Amino acid sequence: MHRLQRALDALVERVDTPAPIVLIDVVQRNIDRMQGFAAQHDLQVRPHVKTHKCVEIGRLQVEAGAVGITAGNVGEAEVFAAAGFDDIFLAYPVWPAGTKGERIRRLAGTTRLRVGVDNVAAVEALADAMGDEPGRLEIVVEIDCGARRSGTPPEGAGDLALAARKRGLVPVGVYTYPGHGSSAPDARERAARDQEVALATAVRSFAGVGVTAEVVSAGSTPTVAFSTSDLITEIRPGEYVFCDMDNTRLGACDEDQIALFVATTVVSDRVPGQVILDIGTKALGRDGDPQRGYGRIAGRTSVLSKLNEYHGFLAVPPEEPRPGVGTVLAMVPNHVCPIVNNFEELIVTDSQGTMPQRWSVAARGRLS
Repeated sequence: MHRLQRALDALVERVDTPAPIVLIDVVQRNIDRMQGFAAQHDLQVRPHVKTHKCVEIGRLQVEAGAVGITAGNVGEAEVFAAAGFDDIFLAYPVWPAGTKGERIRRLAGTTRLRVGVDNVAAVEALADAMGDEPGRLEIVVEIDCGARRSGTPPEGAGDLALAARKRGLVPVGVYTYPGHGSSAPDARERAARDQEVALATAVRSFAGVGVTAEVVSAGSTPTVAFSTSDLITEIRPGEYVFCDMDNTRLGACDEDQIALFVATTVVSDRVPGQVILDIGTKALGRDGDPQRGYGRIAGRTSVLSKLNEYHGFLAVPPEEPRPGVGTVLAMVPNHVCPIVNNFEELIVTDSQGTMPQRWSVAARGRLS
């Protein structure tokens, strides 16, 4: 029997499905492994909490040696700051409209806060938001290293640093996201090399205007194994804490590092060759496609071939026994981050399924 199914069987009578199950012993090993990797390469770990959105897991990461945390938006940063986290990097080009300007100012008054920028307009708006205390806010310039998402060209990083300094903000360094490393297993190392070249260019751009890039921040889980340049000061992996099928396919994690699965029940078997599970897009999101499926059943070759909002279509190959109605299965998601955001709590146990606890997904729904 697969280890995830074995853990689920031990607590199945105490779980209403669908439900995200976290094996905390595996989580702790993943955290310790990443911290050990960072120590080996003289890197600081600043994990991205968007993956788990859970204060208790964030504390485990900091207790293991993380220098601080990375948040994806102001709301996430507020939740963790309120819980006592005092070193937060908001790695996103925030536009401080509406209440966000005042919220950022309040955060900067209670925690060491860094915010990403990739344009002069945002620099000006953040400085305006900070009023007469711009020196409380640290700025990290985002550069594009090939993902073609957000981020200024690396050679323009210094101009943004200079603009921030002129407004009294504190430019501390540069960061990037090598998202193109998630396209295929052989893309991981190439993207990390692109990242290294882009960061080096950005650091030189800072030096060219007389600013030192003290922070040189790299991501992400798929590329972290290759983010070992002496230039890099910190890494921002997120998904490593749970892992998922996408990272397994990429070779960024092993299957025994998967620490989160979704418990799901077979509710119908009316159609030959498939069963229906009580898990659809409301629980899983839409990560997947017909080729790789929308999630895999642990210990089986069966994958979810289609999703409706509350129905998961599990295609069962002829050589595999078809699970009966009422069977509770462990489903491993393609992408773990949307799963967590869809639930109010995580059921936390260990690989033996003992002593389950319920931990709040405290930053769930905090998207602004």
